[in-house]
Amino acid sequence: MSVPEDEERLLPLAQRWPRASKFLLSGCAATVAELATFPLDLTKTRLQMQGEAALARLGDSARESAPYRGMVRTALGIVQEEGFLKLWQGVTPAIYRHVVYSGGRMVTYEHLREVVFGKSEDKHYPLWKSVIGGMMAGVVGQFLANPTDLVKVQMQMEGKRKLEGKPLRFRGVHHAFAKILSEGGIRGLWAGWVPNIQRAALVNMGDLTTYDTVKHYLVLNTPLEDNITTHGLSSLCSGLVASILGTPADVIKSRIMNQPRDKQGRGLLYKSSTDCLIQAVQGEGFMSLYKGFLPSWLRMQSGWITQGHPVRPSTEFSRRLNPEHFPWARRFDL
Repeated sequence: MSVPEDEERLLPLAQRWPRASKFLLSGCAATVAELATFPLDLTKTRLQMQGEAALARLGDSARESAPYRGMVRTALGIVQEEGFLKLWQGVTPAIYRHVVYSGGRMVTYEHLREVVFGKSEDKHYPLWKSVIGGMMAGVVGQFLANPTDLVKVQMQMEGKRKLEGKPLRFRGVHHAFAKILSEGGIRGLWAGWVPNIQRAALVNMGDLTTYDTVKHYLVLNTPLEDNITTHGLSSLCSGLVASILGTPADVIKSRIMNQPRDKQGRGLLYKSSTDCLIQAVQGEGFMSLYKGFLPSWLRMQSGWITQGHPVRPSTEFSRRLNPEHFPWARRFDL
């Protein structure tokens, strides 16, 4: 056995398998962040379903009888009407989603970065390549994770169905996967995948471009240095832009995923994403596309706080972690 191999055996696991170690650490951080901020995601989904105009075609009276609630009143209503722990209803498929999404995005981005795009002659990875690579990696990761997203959205609405006197659809996470598969086949697990990947692409694009633009502007045109304050302000702006771009697609995605279906798994309310968009705007107004915006934005902002560092680590931290190789770890819910 050669000397280098002996020396390699003595190295810590994090140095022997840096990519696997960073992915594992990122996954653990994302799980903790998911548990801490999941009530915001549940509140967002409930807000997105409020006042759904298409339900009138099925004779559903819930739209007319239920008063509109904001973010705080919706969260308090869940606690009062369903119980405190119901704020985490659907968290298990949400964690599954992060595992699939992060893994798919990591592998795709690394392949694009190392094989397809490559670095420039000065060994620098330009912004436009990061944006395109991030968007494409996000699309692939979101497509792979669509079944878990579908189950998450439907389970988040189970408490509301119970309050309305409707029968519950699932007994648990695995029963949800099995039932959707039996009724709609493999294709049924990818219901809503079009607006889902649109959201992923828009959020990644808005986040990546805005963060770098704001950070460079602050460093070059203000007294601020490349520190936690600069990262925090850049993250605030990038999260806002990402939410503005991604919320309409998120609303469409949630409604398509949650709509009632026939025995063949076909939706009874919407024929397509475009049909859902038209019905929402015509029946509820343009701003209906931004239902759930506030909890969505707050959840994006809280991502880097709960993981212990901003969107991108500071220069000192970068020397240890080299985050340019791992842009998927910048925020847990892009």
